[in-house]
Amino acid sequence: MIVFLKEYLSVLRLEKNLSDNTLNSYRNDISKFIKYMEEEGITDLSLIKSPAIAKYFEIQRKVGLGSTTTARYLSSLNGFFSFLLDSKYIETNPMEKIPSAKIARNLPPVLSFYEIEKILNSPLTDNKLGLRDKAVLELLYSCGLRVSELINLKISDLFFREEVIRVLGKGNKERIVPVGESAVEWVNEYIRSSRPLLESRNKINPAGVLFLNNRGTKLSRMGAWKIVARYTKEAGIEKEVHPHTFRHSFATHLLEGGADLRAVQEMLGHSDISTTQIYTHIDREYVKQVHRDFHPRGSNAKH
Repeated sequence: MIVFLKEYLSVLRLEKNLSDNTLNSYRNDISKFIKYMEEEGITDLSLIKSPAIAKYFEIQRKVGLGSTTTARYLSSLNGFFSFLLDSKYIETNPMEKIPSAKIARNLPPVLSFYEIEKILNSPLTDNKLGLRDKAVLELLYSCGLRVSELINLKISDLFFREEVIRVLGKGNKERIVPVGESAVEWVNEYIRSSRPLLESRNKINPAGVLFLNNRGTKLSRMGAWKIVARYTKEAGIEKEVHPHTFRHSFATHLLEGGADLRAVQEMLGHSDISTTQIYTHIDREYVKQVHRDFHPRGSNAKH
């Protein structure tokens, strides 16, 4: 059965241009399922029926598999069995009788604009690392970048005269994202004053990567996380904040300000607008919280 999985992953790589992380996720999910089936004595794909799959998910549920992970497993197996059916390796798709998982939709954490401002104003910009950190935070919030997109930015991706940057997102999909004046100012200052000092610490040219660490090499994901964590703490904010929180806040603040959902979708690089719509739920939750806090008959108001 592993042979068919390898073929399926090759198809995904070539036809859908999926990232390595996504392909590994598919590989892990389906491999785990195949291993279970083989342990149950089922080694022929055509012999896998709906009851056996239902039993597999029931076992996963009993060991604590969450609804989000269950939904991902279902999606992985749906794609795999659809491929097997289309390729005529099987005659029927046993996944058709497996109900979809209901996902408890957890709203991502969001910072208020006041909290964002406190974090952005925390770095001391009179030294090379503080100036770099200021530029990192400003760009994260201004453009709503994923941390992987931020650390892989190159100087050649900056088109500040046009007030945009070029971003390579998931699945190597390129998009153009607007950038605000404050971010432009601080990134330019970092490039002029800080980056040359960091670059000089590394004898190997870092290939035009924008953000460098103290050794003059590319800033890592963990490095970006540490920057966000440090200045969140210095700003006195007790919420759990990470780079993606800036992305969530970016989208929420745009929608609160009246931005069009499609425009936000394009800036975030979401292939499906339903992914972007989560932020409309955040917006409504914010409005409801304001009502609870300030309306004379709100649940949190003092009567």
